[in-house]
Amino acid sequence: AEHSRGITGLLAAIVQRLPSSPHDSRVTSHYSLAIVILGRPNVGKSSLINSIVRSERAIVSELPGTTRDAIDISYERDGRQFVFIDTAGIRRRGKRSSSVEVFSVMRAERSIRRADLCVLIVDLTMGVTAQDKRIAGLIQKERKAAIVVLNKWDLIRPKSKQRQAIAELIDQTRSRIFFLDYAPVLVASALTGESIDKLFSFVANVRRAAGKRIGTGVLNRLLRGAFEANPPPMISGRRLKLFYTAQASGKQDRQLQPPEFVLFVNEPRLLNETYRRYLEARIRKAEPYPGLPITLTLRPRTGARHKKQSGHRAAQANKQQAGS
Repeated sequence: AEHSRGITGLLAAIVQRLPSSPHDSRVTSHYSLAIVILGRPNVGKSSLINSIVRSERAIVSELPGTTRDAIDISYERDGRQFVFIDTAGIRRRGKRSSSVEVFSVMRAERSIRRADLCVLIVDLTMGVTAQDKRIAGLIQKERKAAIVVLNKWDLIRPKSKQRQAIAELIDQTRSRIFFLDYAPVLVASALTGESIDKLFSFVANVRRAAGKRIGTGVLNRLLRGAFEANPPPMISGRRLKLFYTAQASGKQDRQLQPPEFVLFVNEPRLLNETYRRYLEARIRKAEPYPGLPITLTLRPRTGARHKKQSGHRAAQANKQQAGS
């Protein structure tokens, strides 16, 4: 410890064993929507929150890394309760200069897990960096609802035609973090407050999408059509077969439950990543689900219904043998 050797691993072990605080389990009220603000140091996370709540609740400084820990800020808008979680900027591991900063980053990563919605802030003047992609990967790994905000538009706007520049910036962002392609992208300025109100429109869209369901009949026709239009590839001489599908019920303890679809198939291992993306894209054609990841859960057809059908066929075969 005197020479700081093994500190990162030690802190990781400590964080894993810390009991959850009241802030770490669920946030304040059951009706509050927990929104975590994420990004590299000095991209404007605290400035964005201050622009939203119109006060200096979060620490703002030109020095990167001013916010050392996750800070919860309650806010009410149009009768709805929100809790914004301001986090320490997440640096590359090699750039973390102190054990305090390492601990802060671990807390930020825990904040992703307890949030309902992740807002990733990207500095427009620098574009999407490797570290932005890493943070986006953490969001995608946790299967969280997400919105991307391209901040510091005020530093770009005077130099370009507005509409064309926004379209190009959004396209560039989507291509760089393609694995988070479900997240809508907003161009804004935390400094001037430009487009900050639109963020709440985006949040409302995500909230509405989380409550939408696709009827079982519609869903089965949709995915069977997808299988017929583009059959799955052969893997080890076998091909994935779809028997039945339904949308799973959401968990009641989550405000923004990403849609989950359960597919009963012959062998789940026969679904590769490319075909999974294809099926997700077909579902989004019917229901876009903006800001929400889609989960496909595959199960082998071994339930009671399948056993009943197998038993019925066996009984018929025995009957035929007895009659012959």
